[in-house]
Amino acid sequence: MQLSPSPSPAPLSSRPALPGQLPAIGARTALFLDFDGTLADLAPEPDAVQLVSGVIPALLRLSGQLGGALAIVSGRRLADLDGFLAPLQLPLASEHGAQRRDLQGRVVSLAEPDLSELARSAAEFAAQHDGLRIEIKQAAVALHYRHAPELESLCLRVMQQAADRTPGVELLCGKYVFEVKPANVSKGSAIKAFMRESPFAGRLPLFAGDDTTDEAGFAAVQSLGGEGIKVGEGATVAHHRCASPDALREWLHAAFGGRSLETDDAPAAAAPGGHP
Repeated sequence: MQLSPSPSPAPLSSRPALPGQLPAIGARTALFLDFDGTLADLAPEPDAVQLVSGVIPALLRLSGQLGGALAIVSGRRLADLDGFLAPLQLPLASEHGAQRRDLQGRVVSLAEPDLSELARSAAEFAAQHDGLRIEIKQAAVALHYRHAPELESLCLRVMQQAADRTPGVELLCGKYVFEVKPANVSKGSAIKAFMRESPFAGRLPLFAGDDTTDEAGFAAVQSLGGEGIKVGEGATVAHHRCASPDALREWLHAAFGGRSLETDDAPAAAAPGGHP
């Protein structure tokens, strides 16, 4: 097992902090967006997340204007993302890239390690402590401790020890979560895979995310000549920063002269791969 490293952050003073200074979304952009803490505000429980009014019409409009080159890149399960974004069915990478769906709807799943013993150990540990929540995914196991932050060190030790006994995995540290996932996948590798295929190939990639789990994505787009956008506080390798998910959503709505968040609820034309 290895603890997934984050790229060394550049000086914070070199990054813009205002939404108006974010890079422009243009006709040749390939746009990649994290979900929690980026498109949607964080919630006390993962299932309690709600998208604000106007986000889905804006994504539909943007996808059409970008020729379908808009993808969601998240640690969430594929079915969960589709549920939040219905009736849209965008290209997406779920579980940090363990599954990836292209514009035509084809899903590619990478080899999945046997996490049954790790999941059992983590579930037994969580059952012994109030405020902990286990999330069993198709290719990952996550231990959430948002409601018991005083248990952070203990949670880290338990998950690290469990991961040490499981070949082919790494431990990923996020906001109030420790997650064990396949060592050969990341948001960065998922974005690079999208960039090798239509309609993303040959475009300038932009990726927005809020967590340490998004750092690999920032490094990937910037290695391809694009730009990373860190949402919120925290050290980062991203070249740009915006203050909050609300500021990020306003940036999306403003692209191509779009209307404000409050007025962008009118139906939009169908985007490639979308289901209005």
